[in-house]
Amino acid sequence: MTGRAISITMPDDGRIIRGLVDDGAGPTVVWLGGFRSDMTGAKAEAVAAWGRAHGRKVVRFDYSGHGASGGDFEHGRIGRWLAEAQAVIAAEAGADFLLVGSSMGGWMALLLARERPAGLRGLALVAPAPDFTEKLFYPALPAEARARVDAGGTIDIPGEYGSPDYRLAADFFRDGARHNLLDGPLRLGVPVIILQGMADASVPHAHARRIVDRLVDDDVVLTLVKDGDHRLSRPADIDLLLDAVGRLAGE
Repeated sequence: MTGRAISITMPDDGRIIRGLVDDGAGPTVVWLGGFRSDMTGAKAEAVAAWGRAHGRKVVRFDYSGHGASGGDFEHGRIGRWLAEAQAVIAAEAGADFLLVGSSMGGWMALLLARERPAGLRGLALVAPAPDFTEKLFYPALPAEARARVDAGGTIDIPGEYGSPDYRLAADFFRDGARHNLLDGPLRLGVPVIILQGMADASVPHAHARRIVDRLVDDDVVLTLVKDGDHRLSRPADIDLLLDAVGRLAGE
């Protein structure tokens, strides 16, 4: 793990958001990680290494309650994490940048792009999961857990991929619903490249197709990986991601 360490203090409660920056030429590549992942994962490291090899600036960071950043995970919300991404972009992205988002990071990228920020060149999304709290996560919960959420309580969720269990509050789902994107058309004004595994048990490939349908006016390329799972972190999968980043960056 290399890079210049950065830290940003969020103004609402003083929590510290930490990240790593590999400096270089633009457009800056901003990595947006997934739910309960961190900036040292295989895909994030591969994007950073690509940036170093091509002399490109790459910015990555951890949301609050994730990895090296401060704050409690249980206090995390889509809106809270979105504000953190906006703060990092304002501090480090510069005048010309592209967004690379994995899973929940794909939702973040779409939310950020919807605001039409100046200098945004495009989006590369891996198994993007917009609206996952309401459209994917909540429906998959056992009936008892859904009842507790509906009553305003908390639920404990088993960890995946060897990670520990975690707790979610009902407001996590309510806040997620306030940031839904897929109930109407999206117009971003930049090219979008989506990589999606067809063997993804967390985000079905029909979800990616729905995103394509909602991007009514934009240039969108959807690549389906027949045997790909949700992580899409095998060498061949990462090659697809780096190719997408290179195309958007003008390599």
